[in-house]
Amino acid sequence: MDATAHPSAADRVYQHVRAGILTRRHADNDLLAEGRIADETGVSRTPVREALLRLESEGMVRLLPKRGALVLPVSAQEWRDVLSTRELVETHCIRVVIESGRAPMLSPALARSLADLGEAAAAGDLTGYVSADRDFHAGIVASAGNSILSRLYGSLRDRQLRMGTANLLAEGGFADSARLRRTIADHRAIADAIAREDVADAVRLTIEHLATAARSLV
Repeated sequence: MDATAHPSAADRVYQHVRAGILTRRHADNDLLAEGRIADETGVSRTPVREALLRLESEGMVRLLPKRGALVLPVSAQEWRDVLSTRELVETHCIRVVIESGRAPMLSPALARSLADLGEAAAAGDLTGYVSADRDFHAGIVASAGNSILSRLYGSLRDRQLRMGTANLLAEGGFADSARLRRTIADHRAIADAIAREDVADAVRLTIEHLATAARSLV
């Protein structure tokens, strides 16, 4: 294979394996064989190794010589750290958005995310649901207008996607429809409180929403 094709091939493999990890098609502690990944993506082993090295640098896998790559589970401490960070950032941004008078500008974006959540839930599209969930909360953070907090929140994206998928799975690996309905109700309540410009209620509901996620993940 032409060496100049390796970067694009490696990127294609990276996206393929990363998506499998984020959607839990590759579960925690699964061993990913280089040969199988090469067959799935139609490339040689060289770009596969490049992609796995990149995923290892991001903490998603650990390379095992002559065996492949082990999907690393996210530790309970990391779950707690991510949720604590989210609570700090999101509640601060809610206060800023409402107190600065930006709530009316945010509400249409939250309504779109709520519609996306409903459509994904109806279709049983867990990946789409988790993405819409993240967009809802990221929209609140972005509306606060703090670029540093937005970058910090963005750095949590992959962890949030993995956590969100794990949080919404029922026994057997299928989407838990009852849990989807409950989380939609949570998001709608938060959006309503922001639309009413009720800081205390919006903050309380966000804290309760994240606490529910924490209990489910534990």
